Amino acid sequence: MDSTKYIILRSSEILPPARGDIGRAHRAEMLPLEAAQPIVKLEDAELTKREVNYLRRDPTTLAIAKPMPMKLVEPVGSPSAPTATKCWGIDAVRASESPYDGTGITVAVLDTGIDPNHPAFKGVKLVQKNFTEEADNDIHGHGTHCAGTIFGQDVNDIRIGIAKNIKCALIGKVLGKGGGSSDTLAKAIQWAVNEGANVISMSLGIDFPGYVDWLVREYRMDIKPATSLALEEYRANVNLFTELARVVAAQGEFGRSAIIVAASGNESNRPKYEISVSPPAAATGIVAIGALGESNRGYTVARFSNNQVNIAAPGVNVISADAGTDGLVSMNGTSMATPHAAGIAALWAQRQLELTGRINNVSLMAQLIASGTFDSLAPGSEEDDVGTGIIQAPLRNWSV
Repeated sequence: MDSTKYIILRSSEILPPARGDIGRAHRAEMLPLEAAQPIVKLEDAELTKREVNYLRRDPTTLAIAKPMPMKLVEPVGSPSAPTATKCWGIDAVRASESPYDGTGITVAVLDTGIDPNHPAFKGVKLVQKNFTEEADNDIHGHGTHCAGTIFGQDVNDIRIGIAKNIKCALIGKVLGKGGGSSDTLAKAIQWAVNEGANVISMSLGIDFPGYVDWLVREYRMDIKPATSLALEEYRANVNLFTELARVVAAQGEFGRSAIIVAASGNESNRPKYEISVSPPAAATGIVAIGALGESNRGYTVARFSNNQVNIAAPGVNVISADAGTDGLVSMNGTSMATPHAAGIAALWAQRQLELTGRINNVSLMAQLIASGTFDSLAPGSEEDDVGTGIIQAPLRNWSV
């Protein structure tokens, strides 16, 4: 029998079902926990159809899926030289008013790597792991830009970072010139959690059209059956990331507390049409981030931003670190909104740590989503486009 590569998420025991989900309803009740932590393994294996069917009937199999290609949530338009002297997003999310700065928090950026020599990252311990076959450092620029928004130091007297006092960042290079794959991303998430990440930021998505094209090209399939097969694997991968997020949430009770934020995608073209959030952000338990821009009526949803998001953040004309230089560059996209959310999550995590002595990822996710507000949004903004609204940094007088 022919065998095919699969990625399998398995537990040493049957896990109870989640009591609720973050979903589009913005709830944050996750997995009820037992006294002992089950052993959960993420594995690659070459399997026949018979073996796959057997594993799917096994109650300890949490998810099984074929790896699908991943790609950057590419910035919209070409990167450009900054025309402003400050990052508008810093004020828009009230990071400039917050007394919190990310002290004691570890973030993970799963992207194209980082330029460790950029002055924005001076003084930060960068723990790098390369999941690709490329050189370790960022040769694309995307990961460097995202990292700068989360924890970058001031460059040329311009503040670019939300959580400027983060001292340790985990940099997982999961995308190279040819993109990446969902199995690589799943392993990188597991690595980040094991390394102590409190917040994981991902500005990437499953390349559904690319997978259909690959099936047509490699197996000479007609477009209809290729699309049907791709859709089946697409659903399996959404389930994989849902279950993986559920496992990450469960580990929070055992000292590995992390939340995952991800870009919703840039496939919409408003007002002509809107596209739903793409995986992995579509998975239950991952916070989907939409993008906002400035207008004279208030902050508005970006024309490219996908809908059905949990919360929104600045994603147009975002200034951050420019890889390969000592300077800055401006980019647009939900990729740029996501690190704003990751940075704000780090501030909320710091606040929780200072108030309670620990970080609980369930309450952290709830606080992050509940921080959203419509107060500064343009009239007529819809929840489907912006979730709970524009994300906000914690202030001293906010309750736990």
